[in-house]
Amino acid sequence: MPFTTSKQPRKQRLSLYNAPLHLRHKLLNAKLSPELQKKLGVKRLPVRRGDTVLIMRGDFKGVTGKVVKVDLKRVRIYVEGATRTNSKGQTVYYPIHPSKVVIVDVDMTDKMRQKIIERRKR
Repeated sequence: MPFTTSKQPRKQRLSLYNAPLHLRHKLLNAKLSPELQKKLGVKRLPVRRGDTVLIMRGDFKGVTGKVVKVDLKRVRIYVEGATRTNSKGQTVYYPIHPSKVVIVDVDMTDKMRQKIIERRKR
């Protein structure tokens, strides 16, 4: 864990719970698909809005969709195809942990993303 030096699970959980938002960004890492790994030269990247992901675990396993929202506070992402109906009858996005998805297509419109990839290649 980048936030704590303790081996005790309670202290690790506490440090994750109390982690500032700029460090929580590191918790949003997700694996890239094998084709993207070869193309970009890195194994994982932080998930961003606009990326296309494939859900690998849970009720929505096999669903591919664009990331609509990224919640740093809860360390969850919201994907287009993963929705449920709430008690009011409205359709809402279901929160998914980024470790349970694989990035299939990366949104490369941001130049900072390319800098991150170049830095991680070294």
